[in-house]
Amino acid sequence: MRPPRTDRGRLLLVLGLAAAVTAFTATVPLLRDWFDLRVYYGTIDTWIHHGGRIYDYRVPGTPYGFTYPPFAAVAMLPMALLSLRGAITVALLLNLVALAVVLRLLAGRAWRRYGWYGCALAACVLALFEPLRDTLSFGQVNLLLLALVLLDGRLLATGRGRWAGAGIGLAAAVKLTPALFIGLLLVARRWRAAAVATAVAVGATALAAWAAPGASRFYWTEAMWDTTRVGRLDYVSNQSLQGVLARLDVHSREVWAVVALSVLCVWAARAHRAVAAGDWQAAFALTGLTACLVSPITWVHHLVWLLPSFAVLLRTGYPRVAGALYAVMCTSVVWLWFHDASGVDGFIGSNTYAWITLGLLLWLPSGQLSPARRSLNPTISAAAPAPRAPAAAINAASGQPGPPPRGARDAAAGSAAGPGGGSARSASSEPTGSTRPAASNPQSSSSRASS
Repeated sequence: MRPPRTDRGRLLLVLGLAAAVTAFTATVPLLRDWFDLRVYYGTIDTWIHHGGRIYDYRVPGTPYGFTYPPFAAVAMLPMALLSLRGAITVALLLNLVALAVVLRLLAGRAWRRYGWYGCALAACVLALFEPLRDTLSFGQVNLLLLALVLLDGRLLATGRGRWAGAGIGLAAAVKLTPALFIGLLLVARRWRAAAVATAVAVGATALAAWAAPGASRFYWTEAMWDTTRVGRLDYVSNQSLQGVLARLDVHSREVWAVVALSVLCVWAARAHRAVAAGDWQAAFALTGLTACLVSPITWVHHLVWLLPSFAVLLRTGYPRVAGALYAVMCTSVVWLWFHDASGVDGFIGSNTYAWITLGLLLWLPSGQLSPARRSLNPTISAAAPAPRAPAAAINAASGQPGPPPRGARDAAAGSAAGPGGGSARSASSEPTGSTRPAASNPQSSSSRASS
């Protein structure tokens, strides 16, 4: 089947896909009714308007309450001025803006080549991605944190790292999972950015301790170490390494620590090589993958941290691999083993997303950048030889963010033109591919869990 070539045909295709996506999301029994946002809203309302304590609140009829660090509650204080419907509206708008920022940061300048048609197709594809659907439906904060972290990644990749680390620090103060990105800055020897991230995280935490001293004391001494407050480790939505072990009925913390440490060693080695090659996007993608694996609990909606990995696969010429993995993560397949995850099929199927995350950590291409792009990284350009003129010309013509130095551009123009004044050939940017996720009819659960 050939894609439509006229605007009318493209519009009809987009409308048809949008209708199919709407029907899918309206009928699949995985809509979460803003459950996590109700936790946030109830916590803030009880704390501000009724004199309650942050970690004592429970959603009526459930054992679930607030599980984030105290600074997250401080950051959510504006909800005290809104009704629940107002909070839902604002949360949805913020998530959509954060998603647009994330996509812009991941795609760079390449998005301009596809216009409204490409953007509309991408929106339909993204609407099927289960972690994204869950994030929006729960009213979660994952996209906001991902946007903050990727903004720092852009600053580092383009050599504008004076304030790099602030976004990571804020994200780590709201939720513990992004704290691993401070580890990435240390692995990359970006001491200033690591110091900024640490200072921001500590400052935000101190602000929360001043605003809610009792809650801060309780969280850092008790709640932080009690994973049962978040939910059952063996719950099928927990796609972390500890979730895999729990479904195998292995509850030894020592075993989990050994497995997690092994994964961290692999991450440190791969991330260091990516940074050495100037490939910050891959380094951040690898860190997001690792954070999901080593966190004690990684609900399906946390897996929006895999989006940078799919961007890396597309950029490095693996659209079919990206499409296949993405399609699997649109099917909600893990819920087929909600009631019983025993046996070989349960071991494989109930941990499908964890296997995808682990496979990407081990195999994700990284370091595939031109020498001219590597020159944007000061720590690399100091040790690496100067880029050749043809490489600089190719980089200038590609869709990758960040121009090469002026001298390199001038040299490239002169070399490409030559004595006879011929024009330089432009190179296309890395290939991309569309994904067509499968839309099976997954099982679901009425159980709720906030994290």
